[in-house]
Amino acid sequence: MQDLQALIAQWDGEFVASTYDKQTGSWIFLAIHDTTLGPALGGVRMKTYPTPADGLRDAMRLAAGMTHKWAALGLERGGGKSVLAVPQPLTGDKRRHLLHRYGRLIAALGGTYACGPDLGTTPEDIRTIGDMTEHAHGWDRAHDQPLDPGPYTALGVFVGIRSALREALGSDAIQGRTVLIQGIGDVGVPLARRLVEAGATLALTDIDGDRVSRLAGQLGASVVAPAAAYTHPCDVYAPCAVGATVNATTIPQLACRIVAGSANNQLAEVEDGARLHARGILYAPDYVINAGGAAALPPLTAGADKAAVVARVEGIERTLDEIFAEAREAGEPTAVTARRRVERILAEGRARKEQAPAG
Repeated sequence: MQDLQALIAQWDGEFVASTYDKQTGSWIFLAIHDTTLGPALGGVRMKTYPTPADGLRDAMRLAAGMTHKWAALGLERGGGKSVLAVPQPLTGDKRRHLLHRYGRLIAALGGTYACGPDLGTTPEDIRTIGDMTEHAHGWDRAHDQPLDPGPYTALGVFVGIRSALREALGSDAIQGRTVLIQGIGDVGVPLARRLVEAGATLALTDIDGDRVSRLAGQLGASVVAPAAAYTHPCDVYAPCAVGATVNATTIPQLACRIVAGSANNQLAEVEDGARLHARGILYAPDYVINAGGAAALPPLTAGADKAAVVARVEGIERTLDEIFAEAREAGEPTAVTARRRVERILAEGRARKEQAPAG
């Protein structure tokens, strides 16, 4: 318990709501980082952690990332994230019970936070959470069917790659460019299909050898062993699996001009942005380029026109254009530019709040 108290006391976020569910032996952590720009929105992650403190730490880290994501895109959302730290995988009545209890916690916040699917949860879980609260995004209530954010995240990465190619190589043409996708999942697959349709030369790597071989066969792509991913020559390295793959060990090995993928927290530490910059490798900040699915789910859940949602996601390209141009002019890493953009937008939001009439 002391570990939890110490983590909360040192956090720069607004508040943490937590509870322990005795029936399932699970901890619920809901971290609200910043609501300057609007109500918080972030996914709900269900995972087994070594300790409850690890689950809380993950929730707080991810909540801060969501603040950066929404601010960088200029959307009227705040940063929040939830973690359901379970002792083992839950199914059936126990899973439903925990999701309902979590949904009641969201409902008690009165709209301060809304959730969507994340690692370990599904659109069907969102429907279950929705039994208790309207503030759950990821299920099409009008047609009673799931909403898959993967293709929208992939679209954001695709247009982001186009922006990065234009900045780094002078042309946004994907035809003939080599792209290595690391991670063939809900985002990697639709991204691969888009890139092949646009004429890219595609290389795929994944720890699931059978899965990557099947997709490579369908798309005419080559397969790269996971251990060789960082040294494989390519124009674009697209990390679409776990985070922290761009680090002090891998950066010297990279044989690419661009890092642009959907994984969260791609940089293992702040200094990695400068390390990429020193090598002349253009980095598309992850919380900008991977925001497509998160930006799409709320309007899709509300029944918005899909063409309007697609246009919203495609706006990621314009945002990256602005970040790349500012970084070039300042002669600085794009990670620094993106963070300054976030801080500027949040400062403007706070100023507006202070100037707003009371009541």
